[in-house]
Amino acid sequence: MYKKALSSLTILFFMMGFITCLNDILVPYLKEIFDLTYGQAALVQFCFFGAYGITSIPASKLIEKFGYQKGMVTGFVVTALGCLLFYPAVVFHTYNLFLFALFILASGVVLLQVAANPYVSVIGPEETASSRLTMVQAFNSFGTFLAPFFGSYFILSKLDVTTNAQGVIYPYLIIAATLVTIAVVLARMSLPAIQTSKKESGTWSSVLKEPNLILGMIGIFTYVGAEVSIGSFLVNYVMELHPMAETQAANLVAIYWGGAMAGRFLGILTLKHFSPGKVLSVHSILAIILILISINSRGDVAIYSMILVGFCNSIMFPTIFTLGIKGLDSSAQKASGLLATAILGGAIIPLLTGQMADSVGLRMAFILPALCYGYIAIFGLRSR
Repeated sequence: MYKKALSSLTILFFMMGFITCLNDILVPYLKEIFDLTYGQAALVQFCFFGAYGITSIPASKLIEKFGYQKGMVTGFVVTALGCLLFYPAVVFHTYNLFLFALFILASGVVLLQVAANPYVSVIGPEETASSRLTMVQAFNSFGTFLAPFFGSYFILSKLDVTTNAQGVIYPYLIIAATLVTIAVVLARMSLPAIQTSKKESGTWSSVLKEPNLILGMIGIFTYVGAEVSIGSFLVNYVMELHPMAETQAANLVAIYWGGAMAGRFLGILTLKHFSPGKVLSVHSILAIILILISINSRGDVAIYSMILVGFCNSIMFPTIFTLGIKGLDSSAQKASGLLATAILGGAIIPLLTGQMADSVGLRMAFILPALCYGYIAIFGLRSR
Protein backbone atom coordinates (compact mmCIF):
# COMPACT_ATOMS: atom_id res chain seq x y z
CA MET A 1 0.00 0.00 0.00
CA TYR A 2 2.83 2.40 0.85
CA LYS A 3 4.55 1.74 -2.50
CA LYS A 4 1.28 2.40 -4.34
CA ALA A 5 0.79 5.67 -2.48
CA LEU A 6 4.39 6.72 -3.05
CA SER A 7 4.05 6.03 -6.78
CA SER A 8 1.08 8.39 -6.99
CA LEU A 9 3.03 11.04 -5.06
CA THR A 10 5.97 10.89 -7.49
CA ILE A 11 3.53 11.71 -10.31
CA LEU A 12 2.14 14.55 -8.20
CA PHE A 13 5.59 16.07 -7.65
CA PHE A 14 6.47 15.66 -11.32
CA MET A 15 3.36 17.58 -12.37
CA MET A 16 4.00 20.36 -9.84
CA GLY A 17 7.51 20.89 -11.20
CA PHE A 18 6.35 20.64 -14.80
CA ILE A 19 3.54 23.19 -14.44
CA THR A 20 5.65 25.65 -12.42
CA CYS A 21 8.56 25.63 -14.86
CA LEU A 22 6.27 26.04 -17.86
CA ASN A 23 5.88 29.65 -16.72
CA ASP A 24 9.42 30.28 -17.97
CA ILE A 25 8.08 29.62 -21.46
CA LEU A 26 4.92 31.67 -20.94
CA VAL A 27 6.89 34.80 -19.97
CA PRO A 28 8.68 35.28 -23.34
CA TYR A 29 5.66 33.90 -25.25
CA LEU A 30 3.12 36.31 -23.79
CA LYS A 31 5.66 39.15 -23.89
CA GLU A 32 5.84 38.71 -27.67
CA ILE A 33 2.11 38.10 -28.23
CA PHE A 34 0.93 41.12 -26.21
CA ASP A 35 4.01 43.30 -26.89
CA LEU A 36 4.76 43.66 -23.18
CA THR A 37 7.60 45.30 -21.30
CA TYR A 38 9.74 43.06 -19.07
CA GLY A 39 7.92 44.40 -16.03
CA GLN A 40 4.53 43.57 -17.53
CA ALA A 41 5.67 40.09 -18.58
CA ALA A 42 6.91 39.44 -15.03
CA LEU A 43 3.28 39.63 -13.86
CA VAL A 44 3.04 36.00 -15.00
CA GLN A 45 5.28 34.97 -12.11
CA PHE A 46 3.77 37.62 -9.84
CA CYS A 47 0.29 36.10 -10.15
CA PHE A 48 1.56 32.53 -9.94
CA PHE A 49 3.80 32.86 -6.90
CA GLY A 50 1.56 35.47 -5.34
CA ALA A 51 -0.84 32.60 -4.73
CA TYR A 52 1.65 31.14 -2.24
CA GLY A 53 1.50 34.25 -0.12
CA ILE A 54 -2.30 34.36 -0.17
CA THR A 55 -3.39 30.72 -0.09
CA SER A 56 -0.70 28.75 1.80
CA ILE A 57 -2.18 29.16 5.28
CA PRO A 58 -5.84 28.69 4.14
CA ALA A 59 -4.71 25.56 2.27
CA SER A 60 -3.08 24.16 5.41
CA LYS A 61 -6.30 24.72 7.35
CA LEU A 62 -8.28 22.97 4.61
CA ILE A 63 -5.91 19.97 4.80
CA GLU A 64 -6.27 19.91 8.57
CA LYS A 65 -10.06 19.76 8.23
CA PHE A 66 -10.51 17.34 5.31
CA GLY A 67 -7.31 15.29 5.26
CA TYR A 68 -4.37 14.80 2.93
CA GLN A 69 -6.02 12.69 0.24
CA LYS A 70 -9.03 14.96 -0.29
CA GLY A 71 -6.68 17.92 -0.24
CA MET A 72 -4.52 16.46 -3.02
CA VAL A 73 -7.56 15.54 -5.12
CA THR A 74 -8.94 19.06 -4.70
CA GLY A 75 -5.55 20.49 -5.60
CA PHE A 76 -5.49 18.59 -8.90
CA VAL A 77 -9.02 19.72 -9.76
CA VAL A 78 -8.31 23.39 -8.99
CA THR A 79 -5.09 23.25 -11.03
CA ALA A 80 -7.00 21.70 -13.94
CA LEU A 81 -9.58 24.49 -13.70
CA GLY A 82 -6.81 27.06 -13.99
CA CYS A 83 -5.54 25.30 -17.13
CA LEU A 84 -9.03 25.33 -18.66
CA LEU A 85 -9.32 29.08 -18.05
CA PHE A 86 -6.58 29.57 -20.63
CA TYR A 87 -9.19 28.88 -23.31
CA PRO A 88 -11.38 31.97 -22.64
CA ALA A 89 -8.19 34.01 -22.16
CA VAL A 90 -7.19 33.08 -25.72
CA VAL A 91 -10.70 33.64 -27.13
CA PHE A 92 -10.93 37.16 -25.65
CA HIS A 93 -7.21 37.78 -26.20
CA THR A 94 -6.89 39.42 -22.80
CA TYR A 95 -3.67 39.37 -20.79
CA ASN A 96 -5.50 39.94 -17.51
CA LEU A 97 -7.50 36.74 -18.06
CA PHE A 98 -4.24 34.84 -18.46
CA LEU A 99 -3.05 36.27 -15.17
CA PHE A 100 -6.30 35.27 -13.45
CA ALA A 101 -6.02 31.75 -14.88
CA LEU A 102 -2.46 31.49 -13.60
CA PHE A 103 -3.53 32.56 -10.10
CA ILE A 104 -6.24 29.86 -10.00
CA LEU A 105 -3.80 27.29 -11.38
CA ALA A 106 -1.19 28.24 -8.79
CA SER A 107 -3.73 28.04 -5.95
CA GLY A 108 -4.21 24.39 -6.87
CA VAL A 109 -0.45 23.82 -6.90
CA VAL A 110 -0.17 25.42 -3.44
CA LEU A 111 -2.80 23.01 -2.15
CA LEU A 112 -0.85 20.10 -3.63
CA GLN A 113 2.36 21.34 -2.02
CA VAL A 114 0.82 21.80 1.40
CA ALA A 115 -0.76 18.33 1.31
CA ALA A 116 2.01 16.33 -0.34
CA ASN A 117 5.15 17.48 1.48
CA PRO A 118 4.17 16.37 4.98
CA TYR A 119 2.35 13.29 3.66
CA VAL A 120 5.54 11.99 2.03
CA SER A 121 7.32 12.35 5.37
CA VAL A 122 4.85 10.19 7.27
CA ILE A 123 3.76 7.72 4.57
CA GLY A 124 6.33 5.12 5.64
CA PRO A 125 8.99 4.36 8.24
CA GLU A 126 10.47 7.42 9.91
CA GLU A 127 14.06 6.30 9.31
CA THR A 128 13.58 6.40 5.52
CA ALA A 129 11.69 9.71 5.37
CA SER A 130 14.68 11.63 4.00
CA SER A 131 15.21 9.17 1.16
CA ARG A 132 11.52 9.37 0.20
CA LEU A 133 11.62 13.16 0.15
CA THR A 134 14.77 13.11 -1.95
CA MET A 135 13.19 10.72 -4.44
CA VAL A 136 9.97 12.69 -4.96
CA GLN A 137 11.92 15.96 -5.16
CA ALA A 138 14.00 14.37 -7.91
CA PHE A 139 10.80 13.75 -9.87
CA ASN A 140 9.86 17.39 -9.26
CA SER A 141 13.20 18.41 -10.78
CA PHE A 142 12.63 16.03 -13.68
CA GLY A 143 9.37 17.86 -14.38
CA THR A 144 11.15 21.24 -14.38
CA PHE A 145 13.73 19.78 -16.80
CA LEU A 146 11.16 18.49 -19.32
CA ALA A 147 8.77 21.47 -19.23
CA PRO A 148 10.95 23.83 -21.36
CA PHE A 149 11.22 21.19 -24.12
CA PHE A 150 7.45 20.70 -24.04
CA GLY A 151 6.82 24.46 -24.08
CA SER A 152 9.37 25.02 -26.83
CA TYR A 153 7.75 22.45 -29.14
CA PHE A 154 4.08 23.14 -28.45
CA ILE A 155 4.03 26.85 -27.53
CA LEU A 156 7.06 28.88 -28.64
CA SER A 157 7.17 27.18 -32.05
CA LYS A 158 3.77 28.79 -32.81
CA LEU A 159 5.09 32.35 -32.52
CA ASP A 160 6.08 32.47 -36.17
CA VAL A 161 2.67 31.44 -37.49
CA THR A 162 0.21 33.32 -35.27
CA THR A 163 -0.29 36.75 -33.73
CA ASN A 164 -2.61 35.56 -30.97
CA ALA A 165 -2.08 33.20 -28.04
CA GLN A 166 -3.65 30.09 -29.60
CA GLY A 167 -0.41 28.19 -29.07
CA VAL A 168 -1.26 27.64 -25.39
CA ILE A 169 -4.72 26.13 -25.91
CA TYR A 170 -3.89 22.52 -26.71
CA PRO A 171 -0.91 22.17 -24.33
CA TYR A 172 -2.94 23.40 -21.36
CA LEU A 173 -6.00 21.37 -22.37
CA ILE A 174 -3.78 18.29 -22.43
CA ILE A 175 -2.41 19.17 -19.00
CA ALA A 176 -5.94 19.75 -17.67
CA ALA A 177 -7.11 16.35 -18.96
CA THR A 178 -4.07 14.70 -17.36
CA LEU A 179 -4.71 16.39 -14.03
CA VAL A 180 -8.39 15.40 -13.98
CA THR A 181 -7.45 11.81 -14.77
CA ILE A 182 -4.93 11.77 -11.92
CA ALA A 183 -7.54 13.30 -9.58
CA VAL A 184 -10.09 10.58 -10.44
CA VAL A 185 -7.54 7.79 -9.95
CA LEU A 186 -6.27 9.32 -6.70
CA ALA A 187 -9.82 9.72 -5.35
CA ARG A 188 -10.46 6.01 -5.93
CA MET A 189 -7.22 4.89 -4.29
CA SER A 190 -7.15 3.62 -0.74
CA LEU A 191 -4.23 5.59 0.63
CA PRO A 192 -2.84 4.84 4.11
CA ALA A 193 -4.63 6.91 6.73
CA ILE A 194 -2.47 9.35 8.65
CA GLN A 195 -3.13 9.77 12.33
CA THR A 196 -3.89 13.29 13.45
CA SER A 197 -0.84 14.75 15.11
CA LYS A 198 -0.94 16.31 18.54
CA LYS A 199 -1.73 19.97 18.64
CA GLU A 200 1.39 22.07 18.42
CA SER A 201 2.45 24.32 21.26
CA GLY A 202 2.97 28.01 20.72
CA THR A 203 0.91 30.62 18.92
CA TRP A 204 1.56 32.13 15.50
CA SER A 205 2.82 35.32 17.14
CA SER A 206 5.25 33.43 19.39
CA VAL A 207 6.63 31.45 16.43
CA LEU A 208 7.18 34.70 14.53
CA LYS A 209 9.41 35.88 17.37
CA GLU A 210 11.97 33.18 16.54
CA PRO A 211 14.86 35.05 14.88
CA ASN A 212 16.18 32.02 12.99
CA LEU A 213 12.77 31.40 11.44
CA ILE A 214 12.50 35.03 10.29
CA LEU A 215 15.95 34.83 8.72
CA GLY A 216 14.95 31.53 7.07
CA MET A 217 11.77 33.10 5.67
CA ILE A 218 13.84 35.90 4.13
CA GLY A 219 16.16 33.19 2.78
CA ILE A 220 13.30 31.34 1.08
CA PHE A 221 11.93 34.65 -0.22
CA THR A 222 15.24 35.66 -1.79
CA TYR A 223 16.13 32.18 -3.08
CA VAL A 224 12.85 31.56 -4.91
CA GLY A 225 12.88 35.13 -6.19
CA ALA A 226 16.41 34.82 -7.61
CA GLU A 227 15.85 31.39 -9.15
CA VAL A 228 12.56 32.37 -10.80
CA SER A 229 13.95 35.72 -12.01
CA ILE A 230 16.77 34.04 -13.92
CA GLY A 231 14.51 31.29 -15.30
CA SER A 232 11.85 33.79 -16.37
CA PHE A 233 14.14 36.02 -18.43
CA LEU A 234 16.71 33.46 -19.56
CA VAL A 235 15.11 33.01 -23.01
CA ASN A 236 15.23 36.76 -23.70
CA TYR A 237 18.73 37.04 -22.22
CA VAL A 238 20.11 34.26 -24.42
CA MET A 239 18.49 35.80 -27.51
CA GLU A 240 20.09 39.17 -26.69
CA LEU A 241 23.52 37.56 -26.42
CA HIS A 242 23.25 35.23 -29.38
CA PRO A 243 20.56 35.65 -32.08
CA MET A 244 18.55 32.42 -32.25
CA ALA A 245 14.95 31.19 -32.34
CA GLU A 246 12.90 31.17 -29.14
CA THR A 247 12.69 27.38 -29.35
CA GLN A 248 16.48 27.04 -29.24
CA ALA A 249 16.76 29.43 -26.30
CA ALA A 250 14.06 27.48 -24.44
CA ASN A 251 16.16 24.34 -24.67
CA LEU A 252 18.91 26.14 -22.79
CA VAL A 253 16.39 26.93 -20.04
CA ALA A 254 15.97 23.16 -19.68
CA ILE A 255 19.70 22.89 -19.00
CA TYR A 256 19.34 25.55 -16.30
CA TRP A 257 16.73 23.45 -14.50
CA GLY A 258 18.54 20.22 -15.33
CA GLY A 259 21.55 21.57 -13.46
CA ALA A 260 19.40 21.95 -10.37
CA MET A 261 18.31 18.32 -10.75
CA ALA A 262 21.90 17.06 -11.09
CA GLY A 263 23.14 19.25 -8.25
CA ARG A 264 20.48 17.87 -5.92
CA PHE A 265 21.97 14.37 -6.15
CA LEU A 266 25.51 15.67 -5.66
CA GLY A 267 24.25 17.74 -2.74
CA ILE A 268 23.15 14.58 -0.93
CA LEU A 269 26.84 13.63 -0.71
CA THR A 270 28.24 17.04 0.22
CA LEU A 271 25.62 17.59 2.93
CA LYS A 272 26.72 14.33 4.55
CA HIS A 273 30.31 15.54 4.93
CA PHE A 274 29.93 19.28 5.51
CA SER A 275 27.63 21.45 7.59
CA PRO A 276 24.46 22.58 5.75
CA GLY A 277 25.28 26.24 6.40
CA LYS A 278 28.73 25.90 4.86
CA VAL A 279 27.40 24.08 1.76
CA LEU A 280 24.68 26.74 1.39
CA SER A 281 27.15 29.62 1.58
CA VAL A 282 29.52 28.01 -0.96
CA HIS A 283 26.68 27.47 -3.45
CA SER A 284 25.48 31.06 -2.96
CA ILE A 285 28.93 32.59 -3.43
CA LEU A 286 29.45 30.48 -6.56
CA ALA A 287 26.10 31.71 -7.92
CA ILE A 288 27.17 35.33 -7.39
CA ILE A 289 30.48 34.72 -9.17
CA LEU A 290 28.74 33.09 -12.13
CA ILE A 291 26.25 35.97 -12.47
CA LEU A 292 29.05 38.53 -12.35
CA ILE A 293 30.99 36.60 -15.00
CA SER A 294 27.89 36.45 -17.19
CA ILE A 295 26.97 40.13 -17.08
CA ASN A 296 30.59 41.10 -17.77
CA SER A 297 31.08 38.67 -20.67
CA ARG A 298 29.80 38.04 -24.18
CA GLY A 299 28.68 35.08 -26.27
CA ASP A 300 28.80 31.53 -24.95
CA VAL A 301 30.68 32.47 -21.76
CA ALA A 302 27.88 34.83 -20.74
CA ILE A 303 25.17 32.30 -21.65
CA TYR A 304 26.57 29.22 -19.97
CA SER A 305 27.83 30.96 -16.83
CA MET A 306 24.24 32.12 -16.23
CA ILE A 307 22.88 28.65 -16.98
CA LEU A 308 25.29 27.13 -14.43
CA VAL A 309 23.60 29.15 -11.69
CA GLY A 310 20.89 26.48 -11.90
CA PHE A 311 23.37 23.96 -10.48
CA CYS A 312 24.03 26.27 -7.52
CA ASN A 313 20.29 26.47 -6.77
CA SER A 314 20.02 22.72 -6.27
CA ILE A 315 20.41 22.38 -2.49
CA MET A 316 19.22 25.83 -1.47
CA PHE A 317 15.50 25.34 -0.83
CA PRO A 318 15.68 22.20 1.38
CA THR A 319 18.77 23.52 3.19
CA ILE A 320 17.27 26.94 3.96
CA PHE A 321 14.01 25.25 4.93
CA THR A 322 15.77 22.88 7.36
CA LEU A 323 17.89 25.63 8.91
CA GLY A 324 14.81 27.85 9.27
CA ILE A 325 12.88 25.36 11.42
CA LYS A 326 15.90 24.16 13.38
CA GLY A 327 15.10 23.96 17.07
CA LEU A 328 11.37 24.53 16.56
CA ASP A 329 10.21 20.96 17.10
CA SER A 330 7.09 21.92 19.04
CA SER A 331 6.06 24.49 16.42
CA ALA A 332 7.43 22.85 13.27
CA GLN A 333 4.11 22.79 11.38
CA LYS A 334 3.44 26.49 11.93
CA ALA A 335 7.03 27.31 11.01
CA SER A 336 6.75 25.20 7.85
CA GLY A 337 3.59 27.04 6.84
CA LEU A 338 5.28 30.40 7.27
CA LEU A 339 8.30 29.28 5.26
CA ALA A 340 5.99 28.12 2.47
CA THR A 341 4.34 31.55 2.49
CA ALA A 342 7.78 33.09 1.88
CA ILE A 343 7.75 31.49 -1.59
CA LEU A 344 5.99 34.78 -2.36
CA GLY A 345 9.50 35.94 -3.29
CA GLY A 346 8.90 34.25 -6.65
CA ALA A 347 6.27 36.94 -7.27
CA ILE A 348 8.09 40.04 -6.01
CA ILE A 349 11.73 39.62 -7.07
CA PRO A 350 11.02 38.76 -10.76
CA LEU A 351 8.67 41.75 -10.98
CA LEU A 352 11.40 44.06 -9.66
CA THR A 353 13.95 42.42 -11.95
CA GLY A 354 11.66 43.01 -14.92
CA GLN A 355 11.20 46.66 -13.99
CA MET A 356 14.99 47.04 -13.69
CA ALA A 357 15.38 45.42 -17.13
CA ASP A 358 13.05 48.05 -18.59
CA SER A 359 15.12 50.88 -17.11
CA VAL A 360 18.77 49.70 -17.16
CA GLY A 361 18.68 46.67 -19.45
CA LEU A 362 18.29 42.95 -18.82
CA ARG A 363 22.02 42.35 -18.33
CA MET A 364 22.32 44.74 -15.38
CA ALA A 365 18.94 43.68 -13.96
CA PHE A 366 20.52 40.37 -12.91
CA ILE A 367 22.36 42.30 -10.21
CA LEU A 368 19.18 41.94 -8.12
CA PRO A 369 19.28 38.09 -8.08
CA ALA A 370 23.01 38.37 -7.24
CA LEU A 371 22.13 40.49 -4.20
CA CYS A 372 19.59 37.84 -3.18
CA TYR A 373 22.29 35.18 -3.27
CA GLY A 374 24.44 37.51 -1.18
CA TYR A 375 21.88 37.40 1.62
CA ILE A 376 21.67 33.60 1.36
CA ALA A 377 25.47 33.35 1.64
CA ILE A 378 25.38 35.43 4.85
CA PHE A 379 22.51 33.31 6.21
CA GLY A 380 24.52 30.15 5.49
CA LEU A 381 27.66 31.48 7.18
CA ARG A 382 25.62 32.49 10.22
CA SER A 383 24.08 29.02 10.42
CA ARG A 384 27.30 27.01 10.24
